[in-house]
Amino acid sequence: MAGSELLLTLLGGVALLLWGVRMVRTGLTRAFGTPLRTALSRASKSRLTAFGAGVGVAGIMQSSTATALLLASFAGRSLVTLPVALAVMLGADVGTTLVAQIFAFDIKWLWTAAAITGVVLFSASHDDRTKNIGRILIGLALMLLSLTVLGTVSTAMRESPTITAMMTALGNEPVIAVLVAGIITWIAHSSLAIVLFVLSLAEGGAIGPMLALALVLGANLGGALAPFTALTGSPVAARRVPLGNLLARGAVGFAVLPFLDWAVALLGYVSTDPARLVLNFHTGFNLAVALIFLPLLSPLAKLVTWLLPTPARAPDRSVPQHLDSSVLDTPSEALGCAMRETLRVGDIVLDMLRKSLAAIEGNDLRLVKELEKADDDVDALHEAIKLYLIRTSKNELDDDESRRYYEILTFTTNLEHVGDIIDKNLMELATKKIKKGYSFSPEGLSELKRLHARVVDNMRLALNVFATRDVNLARRLLMEKIRLRSKEFEAAERHFARLKEGRPESIESSAIHLDVIRDLKRINSHLTAVAYPILEAAGELRESRLLERRREEAPEQTDAPEASLAPNPQRPA
Repeated sequence: MAGSELLLTLLGGVALLLWGVRMVRTGLTRAFGTPLRTALSRASKSRLTAFGAGVGVAGIMQSSTATALLLASFAGRSLVTLPVALAVMLGADVGTTLVAQIFAFDIKWLWTAAAITGVVLFSASHDDRTKNIGRILIGLALMLLSLTVLGTVSTAMRESPTITAMMTALGNEPVIAVLVAGIITWIAHSSLAIVLFVLSLAEGGAIGPMLALALVLGANLGGALAPFTALTGSPVAARRVPLGNLLARGAVGFAVLPFLDWAVALLGYVSTDPARLVLNFHTGFNLAVALIFLPLLSPLAKLVTWLLPTPARAPDRSVPQHLDSSVLDTPSEALGCAMRETLRVGDIVLDMLRKSLAAIEGNDLRLVKELEKADDDVDALHEAIKLYLIRTSKNELDDDESRRYYEILTFTTNLEHVGDIIDKNLMELATKKIKKGYSFSPEGLSELKRLHARVVDNMRLALNVFATRDVNLARRLLMEKIRLRSKEFEAAERHFARLKEGRPESIESSAIHLDVIRDLKRINSHLTAVAYPILEAAGELRESRLLERRREEAPEQTDAPEASLAPNPQRPA
């Protein structure tokens, strides 16, 4: 092979391997995710059963990273103690090595049977579980095919003087080799894939045994780092699990690093086959970590708790509580998590809305500052939900899941807009009223209170519509929008009547009074937008007035299809 062809084939083989691992993990999570989570939860009663459960679950899922994220969510909700969670992780590390051992056998020829069977099951079946079993088989086929490709490339790499020189230089610097493999594994989020890649290079003679062991060591450290960085921003209790695993692997890894030449000689007594050398070191390393730290789980848990203490202050409202990273490969569950977090945002915005008029009426600057901080929390949560939904959408969504995805994304965006209106508009009006020393007339204040109370009630109703998707509630919410528009006109007319009477309070506070009415109407419009997609799906939206006017002017075009009342169901009218 030419140099460029060799490089492209190598990158293609690695990409194929990574995608195959992802397909297997995704298929297993979707087809058997709930039973696996249940089994893991039930087995996490004692340290030994937890260790065995970790071996089994990670062996099936082919990913200690996925197991770490799952355990982190359990620990974050106090469903499992930290020492038991760490025992599961030690088992998970061993479990993934057993999967790698299986791939070392001469089974690469099975990729054709796995591919054909997987495509047939995925294409012909309408059952979700059967389709996901097909996805698993396709992923296995891609993994086996990629190993065949990488084996061919490795043989060619051995004959390349440039690559031989590079590998020789890297082999003389084991610390750099460990760091390089660790970074690549962290980026790939799959230690299994990187170990299988190293296996292919060693089997083809492209790298020597010392370099192979250093790369495997780096893959193990990078595999422990990936879930810890993935949980950045999660509750402290959730982040302790991957940190404990990272400390355990790191301690043994740096202790083993100076003795890699001894490890090569020792493993040579078991097997001289380069592939077996790589895999036996991979398995032996993780067994050593487990044997050393299983008796030390309590001290390790105390160390991790000391490094990541529970915050003494009140929980930060800007930190998401329901965005569980472990269920991202199961869109229905991930969307449920996003919905719960969106309802939490709704509760914060509802509290802001309730307090907004009190800040304006009572000239309370402290409350103004509190609402400004609350809007910052809403902005942070909105961004977190949006990114979580984007990660969820990378999976295949069915029609119902796609519809729910857009409903959640739209509603959380509208809630963020409501928070901005309260902070940037209503609180600015409150500050202006305080600085100018204005006051509302008793009648004007009473009107604002009635209008405000109606918007608060509509927001509660909008949150219920979003949670239940009930058509009757959606219809009621839309009618409330019409009624509030009427109340807005009435309030404005009565205010203008007081201006004609020359009421001093009404004259000086007129601009603020009308702006508050306008902003309450805008808030209500954002909230009632949640009803449109639900009513449209139920076929309950009549034609818009604009189209009715066009039909009066052009009666010959009355056969046009019916249109929605809302110009855009995703945008408030």
